[in-house]
Amino acid sequence: MKKVIVTGGAGFLGSTLVPALIDAGYEVHVIDDLSAGKKERIPSAAKFYEVDIRDEAKLNEAFASVGEIYGVFHLAALPRVQFSIDHPKEAHSVNIDGLLNVFNAAAKHKARRLVYSASSSAYGNQDVLPLHEGLVPSPMSPYAAHKYYGEIMAKNYALHYGLPTVSLRYFNLFGPNYDPKGAYPQAIGLFLYLKSQGRPLTVTGDGLQTRDCVYVTDVARANILALESEKVGNGEVMNIGSGVNPSILDIAHEIGGEIVHIPARIEPRNTKADISRAKELIGWEPKVDFKEGIAILKKFAGLE
Repeated sequence: MKKVIVTGGAGFLGSTLVPALIDAGYEVHVIDDLSAGKKERIPSAAKFYEVDIRDEAKLNEAFASVGEIYGVFHLAALPRVQFSIDHPKEAHSVNIDGLLNVFNAAAKHKARRLVYSASSSAYGNQDVLPLHEGLVPSPMSPYAAHKYYGEIMAKNYALHYGLPTVSLRYFNLFGPNYDPKGAYPQAIGLFLYLKSQGRPLTVTGDGLQTRDCVYVTDVARANILALESEKVGNGEVMNIGSGVNPSILDIAHEIGGEIVHIPARIEPRNTKADISRAKELIGWEPKVDFKEGIAILKKFAGLE
């Protein structure tokens, strides 16, 4: 069996990616410090290492114990915009120092490829839609800057250290195991939580800002295709989104319930992905549309 490592495999995306990898016939090794992830999300078929990616020695021990590494999926991060603004040093230590430890370990132990979880937040505000990979990034938060830096380092590790890499710029992920209580929760997860509590849905600003929402199973599939494609490995960057961008008010109306407006925050106004590069390089396009995904989640949350 081909052996793969998933950092952050007990988290939101990891809890979908790891089972998908097992179903695809991979031997999966999960590295997670459980600061945000949950151990019960890790299937018994996966081998688990409770390691903080900032601990270089323990991280290398885990990599060494795997043996021949077919691929590494680097998901582990502190994925919160507001947290990175309020706690820039801690966010940097995980998203930059930890990232470099993972890249170094993957190169040292001769991983066949590393798939990096990047973020559409790197775009910031742009004058054109849909957003395409040729635009100059304009990160608007430390977190966004961290994720963009990871793309740059992925290209450098492919160029200088013999580690084939590819970066996937995720747009707004949604699906089961979302965290509605984080410092900067995604609108869909937060709205579902508030509705389940019988509380009004809190919309920031006028609610007309738009978000490209992509379902988590589609993102997991993109990761596997990126690992297997023969057309990538030199630090290529590609959007992983739906190409559809409902407004925050659209999302709130789709979930249903009373709506209240709260003060606007500093954030990109609109996002919408051009996914032509992902189609070309890894043969990927989304299968779950926005309304279907919301319906699945409402059932998952016991709201239908």
